[in-house]
Amino acid sequence: MSVLDNWQQWKDYLGNRLDRAQGEGMNQGVVSDLAYQVGEYLAKNVDPQNEQERVLRDLWSVASEDEQHAIASMMVKLVQNDGTR
Repeated sequence: MSVLDNWQQWKDYLGNRLDRAQGEGMNQGVVSDLAYQVGEYLAKNVDPQNEQERVLRDLWSVASEDEQHAIASMMVKLVQNDGTR
């Protein structure tokens, strides 16, 4: 089973990668830029595996580049907040 098959597993996976990146000294700006690049790649190359991913892809497809950066930043915040609960 792929991490993309389950929304919670996907968020956990992102959260773990975020923790690792920050532990290695990556600042918030770099993390946000990487999140944008991942979002761009996923939107173009990966079929959504659940409803949440479909919503994100649909939002990404109609968003301007600035809005896409905002979506990516919100995903970073989402997985950060999940880790603090």
